[in-house]
Amino acid sequence: MAAPYAEIVADIKRRIAEGRLRPGDRVPSTRQIARDRGVALATAAKALALLAQEGVVVAEPRVGTIVAEPRGGRQAARRPDVSGNEETRERIVRAAIEIADAEGLPELTMRGVADRLGMATMSLYRHVGGKDDLILLMVEAVIDEFPLPAQASDGWRARLETSARLQWAGYRAHPWMAGVTSLTRPLPSASLLRHTEWAMAALAGTRLDATAKMHVHTLVYSYVQGIAANIELERRAQAATGVSADEWMADQEEHLLWITESNDYPAFAGVVAELGGDFDLDLDRLFEFGLGPLLDGLAKVID
Repeated sequence: MAAPYAEIVADIKRRIAEGRLRPGDRVPSTRQIARDRGVALATAAKALALLAQEGVVVAEPRVGTIVAEPRGGRQAARRPDVSGNEETRERIVRAAIEIADAEGLPELTMRGVADRLGMATMSLYRHVGGKDDLILLMVEAVIDEFPLPAQASDGWRARLETSARLQWAGYRAHPWMAGVTSLTRPLPSASLLRHTEWAMAALAGTRLDATAKMHVHTLVYSYVQGIAANIELERRAQAATGVSADEWMADQEEHLLWITESNDYPAFAGVVAELGGDFDLDLDRLFEFGLGPLLDGLAKVID
């Protein structure tokens, strides 16, 4: 009877030979193997180490252990790369953006990008370090589609409004962008930093201290991102349920009627009655409705 680690090695090799695991696919982690097969972590680690020694798998930083590209054959059968490193990287980034635009960022995988371009999955790692690096390059490309003007407008308000509108245009064109970066863990993106530099230059010479300047910039950024996040959330909900926002609201009419007639929420019921069922939450209109008052409020602090 074969040792447990040898059985694991044989099983993974068999799955690769049968095509259930392809080059670039992640293989089960040490912890997953130990859990699924009821073996010790050391046994699972020994199996993966042996596979790595034989060149069957390879460890990729921030990705995990993946199936290695066969030596020789398969890659040569793919479309040859004749475009040069920079051009190839641009093609990879563009393909990734197209996938994220059409299907959402959760559906973006390195293998999906490779399949779209007719490349071997492992060959992508010669041009991008992994999915995290690819997403950063995607953000750079999207922001660069909506460049800040070479000549800045006069006055902090016009400059902050210009930045906000360009960010909104980027989110509208690529809704997945709103979920990529957060206030507490900003991406190290040169393109995003240009908006920060634009805001700091706009606020230079005002009476604000450094902390207040950062707060103003962060508030404007989070205002745009906060509304834009709902574009992607709605798309995901519709993809998951097959129900549009209008159809979903129609399904809630009976429940909404019960709420408004309960007398527990008289102010809300009064607004609903005044609307008469005629309210369309248009995010573009909401963005326009709030941007001016937001800048008006900041003017009281800045001026």
